[in-house]
Formats: sequence, structure tokens, C-alpha cells
Amino acid sequence: MRLSLLTTSFLAAPVLLAGCAHNASLPAAPVEAAPVTEPDPAPQPEKPKPVYGSYGFDTAGMDPAIKPGDDFYNYANGAWAKNTPIPADKSNYGSFNILDDNAKKQTHAILDAAKGDPNSKIGTAYATYLDTAAIDGKGLAPAKPWLDQIKALTAKAGYPALAAAARRNGVGVPFATYVGQDDKEPEVYALSLYQAGLGMPDRDYYLSKDAKFVETKTAYLKHLTNVLTLAGEPNATARAQAIVDFETKIAGVQWTRVESRDATKTYNKMTVAQLQKSAPGFDFKAFFAAGKTPVENVIVGQPSAVAGIARLIQQAPLAVLKDQLLVRTLDNFADVLPSAFDKEQFAFYGTTLSGTPEQEVRWKRAVDFTTGALADDVSQVYVAKYFPPETKAAADQLVKNVIAAMDRRIDKLEWMAPETKVKAHEKLAAFKPKIGYPDHWQDYAALTITPGDAFGNNVRANNWQYDDNVSKLGQPIRRWEWGMTPMTINAYANFGMVEIVFPAAILQPPFFDPNADPAVNYGGIGAVIGHELSHHFDDQGAKYDKEGRLTDWWTPADVKAFKARTDALVAQYDQYEPLPGMHVKGALTLGENVADLAGLTVAHDAYKASLNGQASPVLDGTTGDQRFYQGWAQVWRRNYREANLRQRLLTDPHSPSQQRAWVVRNLDPWYGAYNPDPATKLFLTPDKRVRIW
Repeated sequence: MRLSLLTTSFLAAPVLLAGCAHNASLPAAPVEAAPVTEPDPAPQPEKPKPVYGSYGFDTAGMDPAIKPGDDFYNYANGAWAKNTPIPADKSNYGSFNILDDNAKKQTHAILDAAKGDPNSKIGTAYATYLDTAAIDGKGLAPAKPWLDQIKALTAKAGYPALAAAARRNGVGVPFATYVGQDDKEPEVYALSLYQAGLGMPDRDYYLSKDAKFVETKTAYLKHLTNVLTLAGEPNATARAQAIVDFETKIAGVQWTRVESRDATKTYNKMTVAQLQKSAPGFDFKAFFAAGKTPVENVIVGQPSAVAGIARLIQQAPLAVLKDQLLVRTLDNFADVLPSAFDKEQFAFYGTTLSGTPEQEVRWKRAVDFTTGALADDVSQVYVAKYFPPETKAAADQLVKNVIAAMDRRIDKLEWMAPETKVKAHEKLAAFKPKIGYPDHWQDYAALTITPGDAFGNNVRANNWQYDDNVSKLGQPIRRWEWGMTPMTINAYANFGMVEIVFPAAILQPPFFDPNADPAVNYGGIGAVIGHELSHHFDDQGAKYDKEGRLTDWWTPADVKAFKARTDALVAQYDQYEPLPGMHVKGALTLGENVADLAGLTVAHDAYKASLNGQASPVLDGTTGDQRFYQGWAQVWRRNYREANLRQRLLTDPHSPSQQRAWVVRNLDPWYGAYNPDPATKLFLTPDKRVRIW
């Protein structure tokens, strides 16, 4: 693999030069003298070892007592899972968290060095957030002007403008708005409107009769009561109950997450006048105008839900609407309000909803706040200090190899029409990978960060982000913009931009290690690259053409054949039951499961192509294909707290880690690598294996 060779050569160069200098300094021997004995060659430098194991995989974390065909995840990770406790400040723990902790420590060093500089905006933001004594000392005084503004509203006609102000401040209201690319006109920014208005993660928390969710809803009522009580509000219990009742009605009209992930169903462009007619009860024109988005057209995500919420707002007492804004404000800004609010917010959202026993130490949260408020200012320093150019170059080569493998695979599809294949190749050729960090940075000159004003800094940061977003209307598309910081342990696909994005911090072990065996890297970061690439061809991404436009570019026969395959994948994942009575939602997780299946397939093709026809070596008794799939399983190491897993099964479009590892059961090379017994649990006969890309 070229990556390993480049790294080894780079590290070896100084030693080789030193050897040449030593040889050149030897005195010349007289002609008549006996030949000079040459010194022994300089010892070759030892090749750097991978971070994990002898070839990039942590074999000590395996459980060889488990058959690969019964549970490939625990075969590869069982000992790790048994011996790795979840830290008290986390709801789950695995490969992503390990890297995130490291990125936080690195960012902490940057911010700690900056906090003593009065001219450093990131240092001031960080230091002010850390000063909990000052925050406690001010009580609710910093929030009082905004809380008083909420309380001062006396007529429902003023609610849309107040809700718009809340949105700009970072406070959730019954509708969400966002300026982004118009899915059908990707060269134009448009305003989109979505359902919102819930204080818990999903509608099922309000509507489900399951005992666990009923218990959580009761805890939510107690939480809202506590928040109002802390704020010195009278009749807290009755007012909290009214908020819960209102949100329960909102939950009843909302679309499910499965319905909301359909790009076709959620594209409903209309004039504001049409919206007002179809959703009476709320003045959308006033809401948009007060929110600095006085548009003529809007894209509505869930029309029936928006209409239902507008009706519920019309029916709700003004006092309930105002109380919802009060509690949402006190929860959203709890970390920059007196510690009693912070502890109460964590007790419900951290412990009850996610099972996390302890809150993170303040410096970690200060890192998150500063990175969120001044992302690009922090990112520039991080990249310069921690992301070597050779890592970016190596990752770029891997991306090219995986894209080339996808290009070859398109030609092999027996279910796709020839004319569609031509368009698929064109879309692939239009891809724009982004690796490491942006080539253009945001300017925060308009954002005021004031020493000693933690609450104000938070509000102004939210104002800046909101204003920056809505300022896009009528402007050229920002193709330089990133949706993640370089410190983020993640990656993403952007359909409208026709791009795949890999932040710097994910390009580390176990995802990518320049000293690991190539098979492990291809099974790790190679499959992640393939995953994001394949998103553009999953059940939703495939609806976007080479220009990022939402359009029908497949033939009806293509769509039918594709759906037959995705339906089989939905059925396969629906069978999985990570918690008693709670199954994976195959329809909710379909896009991610398709991307896992396709990503792993094309990454394996790319790995094989990288061998240039040569056989892969056997290392520690493992073949190249075995190491490839080990690399895949290793990146998904994760232990969950039950409450967190329960929440994920309802809300997360990704399957749990164990089931993500199990996708291998659909791949013929995995059967060749591990030869599972037909009686094992994951074994599928060839005709039952889902094959898409």
C-alpha cells in the first residue's frame, strides 16, 4: 500500500542521510595500501508499530469462544466489551468516544493557553464559561431581560414575533426554520419549515404506553415542575402539567421519523399565502418577517403536522405558550445559569433520558461551548498543531481508491438499466471529497465575546449563528462551508453539494493508522469512506442527480428492483431485538444500513485492487480478508447504557453497533474468510443475502 511506503520513507530519510554523511567523511586510502574495510551498513530504522495490536487490530479484545457466524461483533470485540466499563460521565463508550476524549484534551490545551490572553476571543469565551462562581453569583439577572420579555406578552397576536426572537436566541419553539439549498434548485438558498415543539427526544416518549416511556414522561413532568420552582414561579405543578399536555397534543400530530426521512414527501414548496391558508391559527408571515426571513416561498417539511401544530397554538392558552418558552430557555441555557438549574437539567436530560450518572467536568463542557460558539477560530489552531499534511494526502488517496472501486462496481450491476449507469458514473465523477479541514474560514468579527458574561456570550453566539444562516438567502451557495469541525469524530454526505466530508480527527486509529496493515485500514476508514460515498446512492441519496438536484433520474424498473432489495434489508434489520421488546427499526435505519452494506462492499473491492493481483500476506495466522472484516468490527466497539440504547432505538437513524457489525452476513467474501457453519445464527444462504451495490 502506497500509504505505508510513503510514511516509512519519510521517517527513514534522516537516517539514510546521516549514513551518507558518515561515509563521506572517511579519509581516502593510499593506492598502495591494503583495501579499507567498509563499515557495517547503518542499521535500518525499525518500522513504527501500529497503535492497536501487531497489525492494527486489538486481538486481545476478541472473544474466540464465540463463533464468527453466531455473533461477529462479539467474536471480534467480546473481551473488550466485557472488560471496558462506561465512564461515569458518558451514556455510551467506544471507539468514537476514545478519539473524542483525545480531541477534547488537545483542544483543551489550545484553549487553556489562550485563556490568559485578553485579546483572544476563544480564550475569553473559554475562561468566562469556566467561571462558575461568577455565574452563580449573578443568579438569574443575566437572563432577566429575556424572561421579562416573555412574561410581558399579553396578546397572542404577538406570539409569532416572540417565537421568532426565541429561535434567534437558541430557544426551541413549535416550528423549526432553516436556510439551506433548495433540493430542486441546488444553486439557490431557500427557507424550510419543519415540525418541532417537543421537550423530549421523540413523539413516542409522549404517546407510547410502554412502562419505561410512561415512567420517563412522569419524570419529565417533575423536571418541568422543578425548573419553574427554581425560577420562583408560582403554581409550578399545574403549569408544568399544562406544558406536558400541550406537547403531548403536538406529538399526536407530528410525523414519525420514518416519514420525515423521505426526501420526496418532505419537499413541499408553497407560497407563504398558501401555507397560511393550509395551516391557519398561526401568523407565519409575521413569524418569518420577525425572524429576518421575509420570504415569498417556503419549503414545508411535514404539511399536516405544521397545520396541526398551528391549530394547537391557536387553541392553547397564551400562558401555556409563554411557560413553554420559559422552561425551554431555562433548560437550554442551564449551563450558564446558577448551578441548581444546571444540575436539574442534567438530572433529566443526562441521567433519566440517557442513563449517564455523572455530568462531565466543567473544562470538557467549556471546550464544547467554545468550539460550538467559535468553531473556525478554534479549528484553525487545532489543524495547524495536530493534523500533519501527510495524513491528508494519504486519506485523499484512499478516497480516490474507494471512488474508483464504486465506479467499477456500477458496471457490474445486473438490476440497473444501461442509461441509468451512465448517469450514475456522471454523478460519481461530480463528487467533491473534503478531507481534514476547510480551505476557507468563518469570520467572527461581528460576534461580541465579553469577559464575565457567560449567558450573554451564549445568546450572542446563537444570534450570530442564526443571522449567518439566514443571511444566505439570495446569496451564492457556500461550497466551501463545512457542517462539522476538524475536531469532530464523524463524517458525512451532503446530497445537495454532491460531497463527502471527513474531518481530521477521524483519520486516526482505529479508523486509520498509517502503520497498520492495509486490510485493517480499508476495513476501517476505507469502509467509512465507502459508507459516506454510498449515501449518495442509498434510498434517499439516490434521488439526487449529479448536480445535487432532487429529481427522478432512475427508470421505473431500476426503482422497482432497488426497492425489492431495500425492502429485504428493512425486513432483516426489523428482526433484531437489542432490548427486550424493542427492535431495530429497519425503515428508520435503512439509509445507514444501505450505506454500511455498500460501503463495506466497495471498500473490499478497493482493498483487493490495491494488492495489484498479489496475494495478501498471512499475519499472525490471519488472512487479508479476515483482517479487513476485523477492521470493520473494531471501529464499532461501543457499550451502551440501557436508557441511551432505548433512546437510540427510537430516534437514531443508525443501527446499534452490534447490528452494524452484523452487516457482514450479506457479503460473500466474509463467508470465504470465516467459513461459518450453516447452523450459526448469522449464516444466510446465498439467495437470502441482500445485494444492492
